[in-house]
Amino acid sequence: MADAKRNGPSEGEALLRRLRRLTVRTESANAGDRVQLIALIDDIEAARRRLKRECARLDEELKRVTMRVTAINAYARGARTLSVAPRRGHSCGLSGTGATK
Repeated sequence: MADAKRNGPSEGEALLRRLRRLTVRTESANAGDRVQLIALIDDIEAARRRLKRECARLDEELKRVTMRVTAINAYARGARTLSVAPRRGHSCGLSGTGATK
């Protein structure tokens, strides 16, 4: 979870802002300026790598959250089963021992 706090939503938002800026730079790039195009391609590739890492991080976080939700639901089902059983007339294993309710 500390990793999620460090990268947080601001990391993803910063990547999206950078992608928008790169899009604007691409639209205004001079097709004849080889140095500018190479720098732009390099920047786009760097942003792409960072976006892929962020995507992988979010995918891992989603898997962790899914496992937690599954565990919480299983715990809740078990707790409901335990709390419902006595209400249905179960006598906690005392039937046949002569104990009364």
